[in-house]
Amino acid sequence: MKILLAGATGVVGRRLIPLLVQAGHEVAGTTRRTERAGLLRDLGAEPVIVDMLDGPAVRDAVAAQRPDAVIHQLTDLSAEDFDANSQLRITGTRHLVDAAKAAGVETMVAQSIAWLYVPGDAAAVETDPLDSSVPPYEGVAALEDAVGEMPRGVVLRYGALYGPGTWYAPDGAIAERVRAGTLRPAPSWTSFVHAEDAASAALAALDWPAGPVNIVDDEPATTADWLPVYSAAIGAPHPGSAGKHAAATGRPASNAKALDLGWKPQVTSWRTGFAQMDAS
Repeated sequence: MKILLAGATGVVGRRLIPLLVQAGHEVAGTTRRTERAGLLRDLGAEPVIVDMLDGPAVRDAVAAQRPDAVIHQLTDLSAEDFDANSQLRITGTRHLVDAAKAAGVETMVAQSIAWLYVPGDAAAVETDPLDSSVPPYEGVAALEDAVGEMPRGVVLRYGALYGPGTWYAPDGAIAERVRAGTLRPAPSWTSFVHAEDAASAALAALDWPAGPVNIVDDEPATTADWLPVYSAAIGAPHPGSAGKHAAATGRPASNAKALDLGWKPQVTSWRTGFAQMDAS
């Protein structure tokens, strides 16, 4: 198939291009920065320079590529600008969906998040409601609603991405906070997924039915559980212990649906992934 990968130079996109090429697909990858065209060529994709906030430009780019499917991995978080990321989810997704529909594309796979469920102790499944009180909700809801307009729109609700090039890398934003002592143990839930496994899910999802799918590893954990292990992996001081009476926040996420669809994380637990931090 001809695949248009939007957000091709991001954490997932850079890993996904080789997987798509190895699977026999022809890949065109978007970036808004001309200086990244060489990277895309080296990875095996045809560069498409386009600003996803420019609707007519997106429509022209998709029409010119005539893809069989679109994979949406757009984010804008390198500067930790959450408002910009929300705008991209809302406006960029709208432009991409409209352009894909106009070009007769039936399949879109899109990146969403798995930490927006209404809080609870039981692992969240895809039919559970999202929490509209959490700031990312507006952008995520707009993205998922827009992708749902596609004849076959698959939404990948990724857990917290870790691995080289992510915020959890030894030189990433989370590592900086841990070393500074500003991230402390707490009973808040996190479901992780290694970036390599996130990419493999996007490839597999080209054959999945429409709807949301949680893409997380097998072991959701509270910050009180994972932070000491992570701190040791990056050589940071032990973060201490969580308060005994703090209330749990967030929600663990279940990967049962993804497993039923045939996807399985190669890194089944953050414990293994963090232990390999230096080697990765």
